[in-house]
Amino acid sequence: MNRIESASCILRAISNPRRLTIVSWLANPRAHFPPQRDGDLVTDGVCVGFITKKMGISQPAVTEHMRILSDAGLVTSKKIKNWVFYKLEADPLLGVLHDLLGLVDASTTIKEPGDE
Repeated sequence: MNRIESASCILRAISNPRRLTIVSWLANPRAHFPPQRDGDLVTDGVCVGFITKKMGISQPAVTEHMRILSDAGLVTSKKIKNWVFYKLEADPLLGVLHDLLGLVDASTTIKEPGDE
């Protein structure tokens, strides 16, 4: 997959408000989730049960959102006992942001809405 296809996949994945919310939670898991009995929030990731509870939707729906984020390379999963834990992989997202910023020529002035 080339850079454009990869960026497109990542942008599609985070275009969904629920998935973008999950990504924001995983970026700072200690601020959004309680301590876990099994697995560290940062090193192992967040238990799918915690994500499901916080999101307020069914576990299969959360699993599908996590599959899409995983396919885009934004999360990795790890099984501990009977649970799956998800951890954010920030590098692909940072790479897309860098590429998008590169589309804007350095000499271009970005105008705020309402500027004339």
